[in-house]
Amino acid sequence: MLTALTIRNLAIIEQVSLELDTGFTVLTGETGAGKSILIDALGLLLGGRADTQLVREGSDRAEVSGEFRLAADSAARAWLDQQALSDPEAPDQLLIRRVVFTEGRTRAFVNGHAINAGPLRELGEQLIEIFGQSESQTLLRPEIQRQRLDAFADAPADLAAVAESAAAVHAIDARRAALQQQEARDPSQLEFLRYQVRELELLDLRRETLDALEQDQRRLAHADQLISDGGRALDLLYAGEAAAHAQLGQALSRLSPLVALDPGFEEVVRLAESAQAHLEEAADGLRRLLDRLDLDPAQLAEVERQLGAVHDLARKHRIKAEALADHLEQLQRSLADSEGASAALEALDRERVLAEQRYRSAADRLSATRQQAAAALADEATALVRQLGMPNARLEVSVTRLPDAPVRRTGQDDVRFDFTANPGQPPRALARVASGGELSRISLALQVVITQDRSAGTLIFDEVDAGISGGTAEIVGQQLRALGSHRQVLCVTHLAQVAAQARQHFGIRKQVEGDQTFTRVEPLAAKGRIDELARMQGGVDISDSARRHARELLARAGA
Repeated sequence: MLTALTIRNLAIIEQVSLELDTGFTVLTGETGAGKSILIDALGLLLGGRADTQLVREGSDRAEVSGEFRLAADSAARAWLDQQALSDPEAPDQLLIRRVVFTEGRTRAFVNGHAINAGPLRELGEQLIEIFGQSESQTLLRPEIQRQRLDAFADAPADLAAVAESAAAVHAIDARRAALQQQEARDPSQLEFLRYQVRELELLDLRRETLDALEQDQRRLAHADQLISDGGRALDLLYAGEAAAHAQLGQALSRLSPLVALDPGFEEVVRLAESAQAHLEEAADGLRRLLDRLDLDPAQLAEVERQLGAVHDLARKHRIKAEALADHLEQLQRSLADSEGASAALEALDRERVLAEQRYRSAADRLSATRQQAAAALADEATALVRQLGMPNARLEVSVTRLPDAPVRRTGQDDVRFDFTANPGQPPRALARVASGGELSRISLALQVVITQDRSAGTLIFDEVDAGISGGTAEIVGQQLRALGSHRQVLCVTHLAQVAAQARQHFGIRKQVEGDQTFTRVEPLAAKGRIDELARMQGGVDISDSARRHARELLARAGA
């Protein structure tokens, strides 16, 4: 769960620090006070996209820090252990910090270790789930309905098996399409390809061969210089009258007797003897090199002819000479594919039959899982929707198997949510019959049902109670409070009936001081909660009757 949140210089927030409890917490305030900024801050903390415009005017950076307490069996704790990011002294504690700079850079840290946004998002998915007020509208889309059912079914292995087997079929189809294109190639193009391969194969185009040719060319082209300068160097080192080897020998003959007079000369003599030995090795090596050097114009001409042929072919194919070997391999593969396209297509056809059988089998298992989960999801969501002020409502989740559908990563099922709010009326497609208020309640009921067994320890609802009012709003609050007995639940709301059910209540205020705007967030005690609930019901001027009603809401909630 999230135990603390600190925000600095984010939009109109200069600094906010929240200490959060377990259970159900609400955040309330006037429109524009900064409630959505708190949600943005949490999204940023969990690896969301960083926008430099979020940095407060006049600041060089914005920073969000969150402290979490992790259960021993939580997915987040296992992830941290796998990534070697756990705090060994406090493995149940987690600190995440995200910094956004005005010039566009961002930095993220997990328990003091720098981390990229991608892994941070992976971790964030284990910690917090955020449900926005747009969730209800997206529920009208068929793919979202399928995702809701899959989330309730909680069968990641079945989903992964279908996606993996579908990807295998698609890969085979892509290879078949390429081979079919090869098979349909014009005969003249195929003959030209054979010519290119033969022409390149006549040259020994291994990379080491090209390197050897270039080395031979340099050696033969500069043979005069090598022989002349090498011979002079041999004289200076060893063979000449004033060679370094002879002079070093004379020096040693003078130094060696001095060792008996002063032991300090022993090290000098040892180093000089070592230098003399190295000079002898260098001279021997130089002599061997000079012995094999020869002025051979015919050999130089042959090497340059071979190099010229290589570079001519490289220009012809518009590539660098060192890339010719790889280019030949590509042409050889293309030729082999073209010449063996028919046989390869037959093999791929057999491979595809087996791959599609694996896909159909995986899709059948997923379909059975969905069919079983659909009835349970419909029953649980219907029961909750009826508690939310629609006693005659009924939600049905249908899963239609489409055996002739093309191979899809999501399987072969058509998932549809049907709904009716009135007795005697059959359920019809949700998009055709649900009003805005009904859709909000259905969406909330689905979220509550689906998230009851989720791994994320914290659930955040951002004004998902839009379109709900009166006694229904109080029931919504009760449901969120009940959900808070399993998970930490944070909710941004405009409804007093929902806020009254919270265990912890934060008030968000926007203040203008001079020419600066600030957002303040403070925990509300008993009197503060009464005033805030009264404001939420009655507007700016809080009446005694509004306060009495606020007290009644809190009393009914047991707060």
